[in-house]
Amino acid sequence: MKDLLKKAIAEFIGTFTLVFIACGVAALTGGSTNGGSIAATALAFGLTIVAMAYSVGRVSGCHINPAVSLGCLLTKRMNAKEFGVYVCSQILGGFVGAVLLFGIIKMANVAAINPDLGNACNAAVGGVQNAGGIIGALLTEIVLTCIFVYVILNVTDEKAGTSKIAGIVIGLTLTLVHLVGIRLTGTSVNPARSLATAISAAIYNGTVEPLAQVWMFIVAPLAGAALAAFIYKALNTEKAE
Repeated sequence: MKDLLKKAIAEFIGTFTLVFIACGVAALTGGSTNGGSIAATALAFGLTIVAMAYSVGRVSGCHINPAVSLGCLLTKRMNAKEFGVYVCSQILGGFVGAVLLFGIIKMANVAAINPDLGNACNAAVGGVQNAGGIIGALLTEIVLTCIFVYVILNVTDEKAGTSKIAGIVIGLTLTLVHLVGIRLTGTSVNPARSLATAISAAIYNGTVEPLAQVWMFIVAPLAGAALAAFIYKALNTEKAE
């Protein structure tokens, strides 16, 4: 029980940091308005993952993403109880990070840099339209999450012998995923991050609009993670046996 509590705290810290730092870069640089912002945002997410992988990763494995935890659950790397604790910690950590981020931005009066902060951090209406509508957004998020989680499952496999560089590989993969997806959906691939920023944007902007399409950025990443777990098990079954 004590070990699980430590893992929960580590997941809280990791997701808090991801949202506060990476979403902060997205919000303050303009999200997907220009190439420089896209590169900065993609690097922010990737570098944050690297930093957390070599810090809280020693305690919890640094999932900081319900989709990653689902992939681990489906490949029997964790049980249902651990999965529930991880996801709750991730959502709470992301929410606290988002509330603090938006609060500081409001107090600093720099919202003019990117008035629609919800979209910059959460990929709401604009991103969905850029992806060709709901179907395009769902497909984009499913594919990107599948690639991301599939890489994680492979590089963290004990038999792969890549544990020392796993954090770097995962961070670079998340960077690449964001470079592809930011102008299509804003790139979620993380239900906790999307839900946290959508709720916070709704609170601070006084409108429910950021919540209107957040379901897609919960459903699609989870579906992508399930697909990644299926592919991983299908290709690694013989080796495991």
